[in-house]
Amino acid sequence: MRSSPPHILQVLAGPVAPLGPAGATSAIAKRPVGQPVAIGPLGLAGDAQADLRVHGGPDKAVHLYAWSHYTQWQQELEAATGLPQPLLQTPGAFGENLAVTGVDEAGVCVGDHWRAGTAVLVVTQGRQPCWKLNLRFGVPDMAARVQQSLRAGWYCRTLHSGVVQAGDTLELLERPHPGWTVQRLLALIRDRECHPDVLGAVLALPLPPSWHKLFARRLEQGRTEDWSRRLTGQAAG
Repeated sequence: MRSSPPHILQVLAGPVAPLGPAGATSAIAKRPVGQPVAIGPLGLAGDAQADLRVHGGPDKAVHLYAWSHYTQWQQELEAATGLPQPLLQTPGAFGENLAVTGVDEAGVCVGDHWRAGTAVLVVTQGRQPCWKLNLRFGVPDMAARVQQSLRAGWYCRTLHSGVVQAGDTLELLERPHPGWTVQRLLALIRDRECHPDVLGAVLALPLPPSWHKLFARRLEQGRTEDWSRRLTGQAAG
């Protein structure tokens, strides 16, 4: 039996709202949009981000996440916590704008051009999970778990504005860097890769400024950046 082509299972958007008990805010709690939605240079109409220093912007206009990961997360988190995970019953748990099927981090490459509805999106980078996932799931090390798993999702910028809706096919139009999957690049970050030959090849890719800075700094300093604040919300002690 032939598998169905990659497609959009659900389109999601949401406003900024309180998150957790410490006064944090986030727009991670996305909700399904039942009608066609416009995608422009800054993402979906009606969507928002709380901290524009690290979220949103042209290089992170749209966040995609593979629905196929949800079953594994349910199993892992229920085993670890002994509790059911109601967030994982429907798409949107990870703050994604497009819940997708038929493709994941191992099947998309940096620089890919994908048609989604009438829009064309370009894959820019994988997601680097932050501490707000810990609050979202009520699991203190959820961000670290996502980073370790490589099931982090990926971002796109909008090459051509258009309209998307649930059920739209995702069509790969162009793949200029077939060896550089999002999963491979996320693994280099996770595994603290600092070899000059590897980093030199990475820096030849069309990376967004934040990832170019990350890998360039590793090449210059020969060591890995500190993840403490991003993963836990606290600086290293």
